[in-house]
Amino acid sequence: MKLKQRVVLLAILLVIFIFTKVFLIDNLDTSAAHREDQRAFQRMLSGLRVALEPRLEHTLQSPWEIAAQWVVPREVYPEDTPELGAVMHAMSTKKIIKADVGYKGTQLKALLILEGGQKVVFKPKRYARDYIVEGEPYAGYDRHNAEVAAFHLDRILGFRRAPLVVGRFVNLRTEIKPVATEQLLGTFMTVGNNTCFYGKCYYCRETEPACADGDIMEGSVTLWLPDVWPLQKHRHPWGRTYREGKLARWEYDESYCDAVKKTSPYDSGPRLLDIIDTAIFDYLIGNADRHHYESFQDDEGASMLILLDNAKSFGNPALDERSILAPLYQCCIIRVSTWNRLNYLKNGVLKSALKTAMSHDPISPVLSTPHLDALDQRLLSILATVKQCTDQFGPDVVLVEDRMTLSHL
Repeated sequence: MKLKQRVVLLAILLVIFIFTKVFLIDNLDTSAAHREDQRAFQRMLSGLRVALEPRLEHTLQSPWEIAAQWVVPREVYPEDTPELGAVMHAMSTKKIIKADVGYKGTQLKALLILEGGQKVVFKPKRYARDYIVEGEPYAGYDRHNAEVAAFHLDRILGFRRAPLVVGRFVNLRTEIKPVATEQLLGTFMTVGNNTCFYGKCYYCRETEPACADGDIMEGSVTLWLPDVWPLQKHRHPWGRTYREGKLARWEYDESYCDAVKKTSPYDSGPRLLDIIDTAIFDYLIGNADRHHYESFQDDEGASMLILLDNAKSFGNPALDERSILAPLYQCCIIRVSTWNRLNYLKNGVLKSALKTAMSHDPISPVLSTPHLDALDQRLLSILATVKQCTDQFGPDVVLVEDRMTLSHL
């Protein structure tokens, strides 16, 4: 063999060796990450059912103290929460010692203080489970059951960025009115044989009260985050204008994500990937109303995007509002861990998991069957969108490894 041929052969063998080595190393790293994702997924499935019972393992602490200790910059609650059922049981049963109008906002809610001093936000039932909200994807009243379902979906996706939510029945006459502030009490009325209230908010009207069934009102209660974790509000970069005929820039500029990537806090850190996680979450639940979002204050982009106010969801199971996914299909990036979790939830697993997770809630069944079916269909659309991105840019560009250490010290 001539010297030139030997040199070429050696060069080819060297290239093959290098690529093989790199491939094996990458595969080992990827396999380790995948195995951890699979283990996390199995742990999630094994802990799906949350039996609401009062037993606490840490008997020297109240359920409110335990839940407050769970909160860290990147999680509202940890992966392993053996006392989640006890905290949610307390949320759904503890005596109400004060009731007031809700904090600022567009929708009706009440602020309750439970025995032990814990604040919760109560959202009343406005629709039957099978009611279809027509019109714009953000139309209609808040859906209390959507808050419950969104919390459990947050658990299933492994985000753990949504405050705890549970369904609750309250007696407006015996539990609320005796402890209500004058401001809230002044909005109570009787319609037929039903006790009603309309509260104080931007869209609250005396002509549109929320009414109980007699005195018993179904609703959801959301656990207030600890005051030691003040919130900071941000305008969502993919927010809507809410003005007929006026489009936001992202709705007509296909290169919009490039501009976002140059703007703080999206130019570094986890925030842009959080936005994309949230777009996936919102698309699954049908929430097109996240015009703002909250993070913890003074975080310099390091804390999570907190999944608050998910009640404009599950309004129309037949409507798949693709524009909610704009951050995903315009930026074409997604966390590897999120991508893996979505793939594990294919073939009906998502629907089954959510149904199981919500089965012990006091207001179960939380969602109608069409809404559960819509989740599986929307999941397929998300997977197809990511595939389009990987086909165009390659998986190395689209799938971003971003596993963050979460401290609960």
